[in-house]
Amino acid sequence: MARIHCSEPLRPGLELALPAGAARHVQVLRLQPGDGLTLFDGRGGEYLARVTHMGRSEVRVAVEQHDPVERETSIAVHLALAMPANERMDWLVEKAAELGAMSIQPLVAERSVLRLAGERAQKKQAHWQAIAVAACEQCGRNRVPEVHAVQPLAAWLAQPRTPGLVLSLREGTRPVAAHAGLPEVTLLSGPEGGLAPAEEDAALARGWQPVHLGPRVLRAETAPLAALSVLTLGTAA
Repeated sequence: MARIHCSEPLRPGLELALPAGAARHVQVLRLQPGDGLTLFDGRGGEYLARVTHMGRSEVRVAVEQHDPVERETSIAVHLALAMPANERMDWLVEKAAELGAMSIQPLVAERSVLRLAGERAQKKQAHWQAIAVAACEQCGRNRVPEVHAVQPLAAWLAQPRTPGLVLSLREGTRPVAAHAGLPEVTLLSGPEGGLAPAEEDAALARGWQPVHLGPRVLRAETAPLAALSVLTLGTAA
């Protein structure tokens, strides 16, 4: 049965016109009145619904019942990513959503190839949020990770927040697996070439803990996903 995210709050007994994006999804699938589908609004669980009207500009559905099922991990991992170049950020957002990331913070670091600001950054944020929604529709998650607005790394680090983990290539760091028992954590990962020494020093000075993924150097789009997998391994609800 098709799974579709609906940004409107849902409840059993509700009949509504689907928002534009969800309606297009139903139209592409060529569902017809009477066909069933699964809807989720990101507020918990999912809903059995049925198409009641298919038009060129409007798709209406009747929400029938709520299933409180959740497919989240027991550790909430927030990814803070110095954006990799080209289309790798698209891929990274998709896979992070599939693997259970709670939120994604795109950052511009000293060594970043991809530099976004203004309207271009806003468009990319919306694009990545849509990718996260599609990934949740596919993988069965009922809670969509929020993709935050792009920020410079220095400005983001300066904001009050609980220190987390920073992926590091320095000697003497602990393995990321040592922190797998935390209920919630933010993981900071650098761009191609890693964080600049001054950036990593700034994070450590604010209490961030340096961690590593073993003896190999992973690509900028691989390292945070590997760390996310290690942190959430065996914690699926």
